[in-house]
Amino acid sequence: MAKLVSKVYGDALFEAAQETKCLDETFEQVLALQEILKEHEDLIQLLNHPQVVKEEKIQIIDSIFQGRVSDDMMGFLTTVVEKGRQGDIPAIFEYFITTVKEYKKIGIAYVTSAVPLSEEQKAQVTERLLTTTRYVEFEMNYEVDPSLIGGMIIRIGDRVVDSSIKTQLYELKRQLLDVHMRIVKEESPEILEQSYD
Repeated sequence: MAKLVSKVYGDALFEAAQETKCLDETFEQVLALQEILKEHEDLIQLLNHPQVVKEEKIQIIDSIFQGRVSDDMMGFLTTVVEKGRQGDIPAIFEYFITTVKEYKKIGIAYVTSAVPLSEEQKAQVTERLLTTTRYVEFEMNYEVDPSLIGGMIIRIGDRVVDSSIKTQLYELKRQLLDVHMRIVKEESPEILEQSYD
């Protein structure tokens, strides 16, 4: 349900920003608001508090953001609060940011390697991704996981490229197990016949 809410409101914000030709400005404001909400988690808790009535919640939004964000953004935030969806604001913003990046063909890649990559290796990975995908730019996120033994795992959205030695060993083990099971099945009739003699 939360995913559906973030999509509905995120899409509405994206379309409104495109119509008013202020997508970049809205994007920057959303990034700034996202940071504020991360730093002040108590603000969302306050807006979600059942004893704080809707009118007070809108006043809180006005007092904090009026004059700091555009009128369109104020209108959007007010609408979200009026609809009782203030708890979904972080998810809405996350969806909007992802949508804008997709629109601008900015990919977000998560690279996990067995050992830290050098700057040269990172540049090679980025270059490879740019030549093999539709993206014109990448935001790269690197992580080290020694359990991979070697190679790396690259995730872009729901697509995963796994060239880790850990996975290759797992696949090899699975294939060997399949071969073993086939041999056992082929030999089992003889074993059964012998047991009845």
